Amino acid sequence: MNNPILPTAIPCTISDVERDTGVAKETLRVWERRYAFPKPERDPFGERLYPVEQVHKLRLVKRLIDLGFRPGKVIGYTTQELQALAEKTATGNRPRARGTAADMQPYLDLCRSHQSDALRRRLSQALLVMRLRNFVIDLMSPLTTSVGDAWACGDFGVWEEHLFTETLQMVMRSAIFSVPAANPLSSAPRPRILLTTTPQEKHGLGLLMSEALMVADGASCISLGVQTPLPDIVDAARALQVDIVALSFSTAMNTRHVIDALKELRARLPEAVDIWAGGGNAALRRRAPGFVQVLTLQDIAGALADWRLRARQHYSA
Repeated sequence: MNNPILPTAIPCTISDVERDTGVAKETLRVWERRYAFPKPERDPFGERLYPVEQVHKLRLVKRLIDLGFRPGKVIGYTTQELQALAEKTATGNRPRARGTAADMQPYLDLCRSHQSDALRRRLSQALLVMRLRNFVIDLMSPLTTSVGDAWACGDFGVWEEHLFTETLQMVMRSAIFSVPAANPLSSAPRPRILLTTTPQEKHGLGLLMSEALMVADGASCISLGVQTPLPDIVDAARALQVDIVALSFSTAMNTRHVIDALKELRARLPEAVDIWAGGGNAALRRRAPGFVQVLTLQDIAGALADWRLRARQHYSA
């Protein structure tokens, strides 16, 4: 097993921990007082420094909280107990996909052995056989989840997860570029969709998979990539006259920041622009505002069909 936790690893600041785990600074301080964990060290200026072993445990605690556990129930567990519980719970909660663990294993093995060229070729071959929609839903989505699980459990190093991400992005970008342009004479309304993430969200794979499904369904997509400031999202939406702003929020992002960003965008975007959001962040499942349409990858085709139906009704009124 690969183990990214080294005895000589440099401790993390509280800002680093918040960014890495998605646990807010205020929450870290509360847990420190209430549960005696984490137990940060102090630098010469009295600032908190978190050993990497504790950061790894915090990732697992956050993952279990996102799966529905209360902090007080799991924070006293050992890292090994948390890892076993997270694997068991995630497997039980995960929606069924046609891709099985056995299907994922060859790709994970190539990741572990750092054969990025071989991984890219295998993914490209699978794309040709499966076609884009099935490739995204039945292979890419479960494979990305498996890699994220391996990272959270310490089986993948951060750089190995980044290597996988870069390889997958190459394949996905090529696939999106290869989708034939929609027929301009088609009677189906074609929404213009702006895709991006907010400044605190640096993960873009979910956004890229969503873009692929939208393009395959005939939507006109404009991607700004990740970490776009909110005023720039609004300016781009107005200048490009988009119909929908689509955002992705991973489990690593603080839930309060998710809700605050969505509320600010709704207040500043034109009323006619819809907001779609997806990703594994708990805020979308538990606290999503009513003005946001929360989607899984499997929901995208239906959401586009609904949008086109409303657009036709509007034009014919």
